[in-house]
Amino acid sequence: MAAEDRRVPVLDSAGPAAPPRKNGELVFEALWQGRLFGLTMALHEAGRFEWEEFRQRLIAEIADWERRQAGRDAGWDYYECWLRAFSSLVAAKGLCPADLIETRVRELAARPPGHDH
Repeated sequence: MAAEDRRVPVLDSAGPAAPPRKNGELVFEALWQGRLFGLTMALHEAGRFEWEEFRQRLIAEIADWERRQAGRDAGWDYYECWLRAFSSLVAAKGLCPADLIETRVRELAARPPGHDH
């Protein structure tokens, strides 16, 4: 496989790592989800990590969420799992310290609705 081919991630269409879709199109319920998705794709395409590295972290985060929620009727949020997988991967790769990611996520989450710039 040529190097360029490895830079195009193949998103799962079924299974635990498959992103939410509606009529075959990716679905983002909030602006941050689409931005996180785009940032993940951009860093992968720039060669900062292999797609399978991220995919395995995402599957592990989803499994961890399922274990924590066993027997509870908790709301499912795929992109919260994606965020945890992404954050741990960029920290492990030395791209951004984990504490800086956590601080920035809290800052952005504290913004009022509609304050997306």
